[in-house]
Amino acid sequence: MEKKWWHNAVVYQIYPRSFMDSNGDGIGDINGIISKLDYLQQLGINLIWLSPVYRSPMDDNGYDISDYEDIAAEFGTMAQMETLIAQAKQRDIHILMDLVVNHTSDEHPWFIDALKSKDNPYRDFYIWRKPAADGGPPNDFRSYFGGSGWAFDEASGEYYLHQFSVRQPDLNWDNPRVHDEVHAMMNRWLAKGIGGFRMDVIDLIGKEVDAQIMANGKNLHMLIRQMNRAAFGKGDYVTVGEAWSATPEDALLYSGAEREELSMVFQFDHIKQFWDGHAGKWRSKPFELASFKAVIEKWQTALAHQGWNSLFWSNHDLPRAVSKFGDEGVFREPSAKMLAIALHCLKGTPYIYQGEEIGMTNVRFGNIDEYRNIESLNLYHERLAQGVSHEEMMLGIHANGRDNARTPMQWDDSPNAGFTTGSPWIAVNPNYREINVAAALAEPDSILWHYQKMVALRKQYPVLVYGDFQPVLRDHPQVFAWLRALDGERLLVVNNFTAEHLTLDIPPEMQNWHGECLISNYAPRDQLAVSLELQPYESFALLIGR
Repeated sequence: MEKKWWHNAVVYQIYPRSFMDSNGDGIGDINGIISKLDYLQQLGINLIWLSPVYRSPMDDNGYDISDYEDIAAEFGTMAQMETLIAQAKQRDIHILMDLVVNHTSDEHPWFIDALKSKDNPYRDFYIWRKPAADGGPPNDFRSYFGGSGWAFDEASGEYYLHQFSVRQPDLNWDNPRVHDEVHAMMNRWLAKGIGGFRMDVIDLIGKEVDAQIMANGKNLHMLIRQMNRAAFGKGDYVTVGEAWSATPEDALLYSGAEREELSMVFQFDHIKQFWDGHAGKWRSKPFELASFKAVIEKWQTALAHQGWNSLFWSNHDLPRAVSKFGDEGVFREPSAKMLAIALHCLKGTPYIYQGEEIGMTNVRFGNIDEYRNIESLNLYHERLAQGVSHEEMMLGIHANGRDNARTPMQWDDSPNAGFTTGSPWIAVNPNYREINVAAALAEPDSILWHYQKMVALRKQYPVLVYGDFQPVLRDHPQVFAWLRALDGERLLVVNNFTAEHLTLDIPPEMQNWHGECLISNYAPRDQLAVSLELQPYESFALLIGR
């Protein structure tokens, strides 16, 4: 495998609206991010994945873009964006722009022109169909945000496709002019000195609308290869594709070196397996370690020699990692540290979502009106109308709603967690008085310093980056353990995924192993005996002596 500069990098995702507000309007902004670059440099990360800051009416918090080459006023100016790129680069941090090219805002000039007439040159930038025989939508495709995926334009008597909000019309990637416009825009961003792109729902751009194949369409990989050749393939950039539909086989197509497509993809198998088959994420299934281990092992094995894994527990669309996979109560700190070791000791590029490094948790608002995410609000009202109870929907939103990840970053214990001097756009999690960056910086054994150590280890030990993944104790129902091996060096990683004290029987071939404990969340382990007494959520990485 050809070595790349981003293989040993760690990515930090910033959701700008919720990260740091510099001007007191209650909305995080670019100057706020600049003010925290020293903090991120201290953490040791190399890449910032920046959720969208482009001009937008904010129907979907910036994932509805009205101008790809301007900055939303609430976030700042293009001059400030260019300062952020330069200031980050001085700290050896690159910016990954979040690029949304499956759809635009309905306020984008292309769509405004498309509405003017069927003969307008931009009409074919979007996907239009005549009504069904009864005058209704062309087919029964449903938006991911609830309701029909088709919206009627009275002026032309046709429907346009929107896979998400009605205000996010889908671009028509069967039109070569769309390719040309997008490629040119990407090149202008690359010329500003960014490090690459995170590509939102990129698996949807090859859709076959009439066949209702909305993801992984037949032209998808051809379109991405064109994009590679026309833009980011010309330099040493990082490209990450969000692909909810991806299988390991698909991931090899996206990220195989000879494919000339993307650096890596986000896949969500480890997230979706705990969703209900009918209700989706709005009704969670209990966490079950055996299936979780099987999914992680599947992806580690499939991309062992070709392609590359993205490693993450949470992002702006998902619940907080410690609330989903750990314990947000008594064992919040050890479980958060365990999750850090587990993630960063797998093979791939790790992603830290803002606040994960201090163990931020899900929020439990009591009233639906306190939530802001369009998906949660739309589905709440739609499903109540279908007979689902308020209590059941609130349970689903508490467990998996997007706003769990979007409450303001908790900087200190001052009002509004130090995020803003104004009124925040969404309420701060009440636990900010105990869980915040200032407190973590002052505590030598905090989750934050644990993350910093883990990030540094990846740069120090090639076995953490390139070592083969070999599962051990595969059938244990409570422990997830594996070996990483490279050039005769072995690293044993053991994680107790439960709140129980365990007696772990060590296989005979591993008994009496000893070495250097690189990191742990309890007392360091430097050797194995016949058995180990594991603490709740205990985790350690032991570099085995040769």
